[in-house]
Amino acid sequence: MENAINIALLLFLGLTAFAILRLRALFAVVMLSSVYSLVSAALLVHLDAVDVAFTEAAVGAGISTVLMLATLALTTRHEKEPTHTSLLPLVVVFLTGIALVYGTLDMPRFGDPSAPIHHHVAPKYINDTGSEIGMPNIVTAILASYRGFDTLGEVTVIFTAGIGVLLLIGAFIREPDGNTIQTMEHHLVLRLVTKLLIGPILLFALYVQFHGDYGPGGGFQAGVIFAAAFIIYALVFGLETARRVVPGRVIRIMLAAGVLLYGGVGVISLFFGQNYLNYSVLGSTAVAGQHLGILLVEFGVGMTVAAVMVSTYYVFSGQIPPISDEEW
Repeated sequence: MENAINIALLLFLGLTAFAILRLRALFAVVMLSSVYSLVSAALLVHLDAVDVAFTEAAVGAGISTVLMLATLALTTRHEKEPTHTSLLPLVVVFLTGIALVYGTLDMPRFGDPSAPIHHHVAPKYINDTGSEIGMPNIVTAILASYRGFDTLGEVTVIFTAGIGVLLLIGAFIREPDGNTIQTMEHHLVLRLVTKLLIGPILLFALYVQFHGDYGPGGGFQAGVIFAAAFIIYALVFGLETARRVVPGRVIRIMLAAGVLLYGGVGVISLFFGQNYLNYSVLGSTAVAGQHLGILLVEFGVGMTVAAVMVSTYYVFSGQIPPISDEEW
């Protein structure tokens, strides 16, 4: 039964990808891309990778869809007819696919109990997380403590990408300048539904942020969910209103503060004579220190991720001319 569900989801992903390849209407392509991400999230849930599914649903189906729609508003909603044959790109993609498949031939089969990872790394995490970290969710313990350097690198990459977007497209986050930007505030249903949804979405973001010790979640997922709530608010009530609630300078501070918080926790560990990002010295006991350290670094991750998402939306939407309902 499980294999049948996996095959059905994979077939649906393949059909969606083929439709994306054939369509010329870019608005439909964006919508299908969102569907593709949702199906991918469902597949990841079925593979017990709930944390990754959270991220895929929030980033792929949520934030990315909004940003791609904003890009369409800046460019065009219809793909130009190609002036050259698509045979060469098709051959390149086909050969790349063959190379990727060939590279997986030496990998252990999915779920193979004899795979090396099940005999070396995994037993260490499973057996020692309870005594060393004291955390029920092993995934969070691995990402934020055992592999804290990796996660710090990932947050730094996100921070750098956000700065790059600001430099390339926006240069800086413009403050309200008095110009009128058309909003969807005149839609009564949208306005009421948004007001009803914003609170639960923010509450769920906080739950995901601070419940990562015990279940799927953490700073990456919470930051994206928080940003999604704020972007929905900006879409309905307008960019200027959103900027009055959270000005661009606050977003800039959050952007850097998250990375600094993560790196600063590691520096505190050095002051106590321990290795960088060893949280054991932060509390009265080693386990209490691990809990406090993971809580702080996850909060730093959430701040940076949310700030990058919101600032990217600010930059894109700040350059979009007013779009009427009929044009969409």
